[in-house]
Amino acid sequence: MTDITGKRVAFLLTDGFEDSELTSPWQAVTDAGATAVLVSPVDGSVSGKNGHEQTVDLAVASADASQFDALVLPGGVVNADNLRMDDTAVSFARDFFAQHKPVGVICHGAWILADADVLNDRTITSYPSLKTDLRNAGANWVDEEVVVDAGLVSSRTPDDLPAFNAKVVEEIAEGAHADQTV
Repeated sequence: MTDITGKRVAFLLTDGFEDSELTSPWQAVTDAGATAVLVSPVDGSVSGKNGHEQTVDLAVASADASQFDALVLPGGVVNADNLRMDDTAVSFARDFFAQHKPVGVICHGAWILADADVLNDRTITSYPSLKTDLRNAGANWVDEEVVVDAGLVSSRTPDDLPAFNAKVVEEIAEGAHADQTV
């Protein structure tokens, strides 16, 4: 297994996330030695659509991308739609691209990247219903299990989590990517 000991990984989400899209990547990065931090626009805790609850570690209004080595954006329609409407969350996500840091996004989580305006000429996958939105944001959308584009890791659904997790950990281990920009 790839070792990412000492790395800090932000997980940005709010209520309504797809439970396994938080818990599985969280487990993967912590098993590989990283510290996972739940960042959210809500206080207290967040609830997944299937009942998983997790304590918020840091308010997104207080979060700074320079304090982290990577970002993971779980999906879930409600979660993703609410995050893309939160200007502070969008800015936080954009900052990872500006700082050339790895970003992992799965399912509907990619919506925030459209609003962050970081998808121009990038190849990405997602839940199929986002295809038009992501293409309209300038992305080259493909239907594949996992896609890596200069530090941006994307997958379609919870079925893709094993491949997604492996690539996220790999990209975090590689560190900054010069082509990971806004």
